[in-house]
Amino acid sequence: MLSRTAANLFWMGRHLERAETAARLLDVGERITLLPNTAEGYRNEWESLLRASGAREAFAGRHGDAINQENLVDWLFFDQGNPSSVVSCLGQAREGGRIVRTALTSQVWDALNTAYQELRALERQPRQRLDTPMLTDFTTRHGATVRGAINATQLRNDGWHFVNLGYALERADATARLLDVKYFVLLPRVEFVGSGLDNYQWQVILRALSAHRAFHWAYGGEVTASKVAHFLILNGESPRSLLTSLYEAVWHLDGLARRYGEQAPATASVQARATLDALMARDIEAIFDEGLHEFLSWLINEVAGISNAVHEDYLSGRM
Repeated sequence: MLSRTAANLFWMGRHLERAETAARLLDVGERITLLPNTAEGYRNEWESLLRASGAREAFAGRHGDAINQENLVDWLFFDQGNPSSVVSCLGQAREGGRIVRTALTSQVWDALNTAYQELRALERQPRQRLDTPMLTDFTTRHGATVRGAINATQLRNDGWHFVNLGYALERADATARLLDVKYFVLLPRVEFVGSGLDNYQWQVILRALSAHRAFHWAYGGEVTASKVAHFLILNGESPRSLLTSLYEAVWHLDGLARRYGEQAPATASVQARATLDALMARDIEAIFDEGLHEFLSWLINEVAGISNAVHEDYLSGRM
């Protein structure tokens, strides 16, 4: 496969998953606004989303210090100047799909193109008629449709591996960033840890990741920080966990290595497997002792390194 085709397929998967992440971040902010505010608390839950997504400075360049729901919805969903907004990501995913149209089944292209055309229609509607839950549902629904078409109709060849490798790496990054929102939404005082307020915030993260019911199937009982963190980090049965995402990334890299044989480069595969092994060597108590934010920052940097290695190995045209 040409490196240009592989790159477009890889980034199509990443952009589709990134669009969902932006929508899920909005859902987190919407749900946290339902919490009672306190004089000692972190009074701007919307700023926590910017900090966790690493977009604080870029947002300031567009909206200054006006961090509120209206501006965040514009920034994370509609702003074409934000490369990680839903509009930008779906547009880039559709353009990538158009470039490699012959590598996609008609069902995948139809699902992708329908999402794009309906998004254009959505942009033309008055903003006051569009609430956050509607925007989130729109994005996740179309994302699931495209993903379903990919898995139901695409040949399991190297192109399929590149698309799903993009999905897996982006999902690992997304889960880590959504978990990191919890770090930035600070509780009023340390004694609130384990309180109803703390547990509600963890439930917000689960619901934003469409994982609330699956969590209760897996653990049942009370929602606690250690249970939620274990479910989203180390539980191999959780479809959005860091462990599952990295395992899938390793599996798809191994699939590419099997297809290309001796000429297959190994840097990305070795790096991904080392990160997976390091993750499997941890337990949730060690992660909390290390510091959840510090651990998530490490993981986000590791995923970025794997993505860079994939680019050097397969997408730069040097293979």
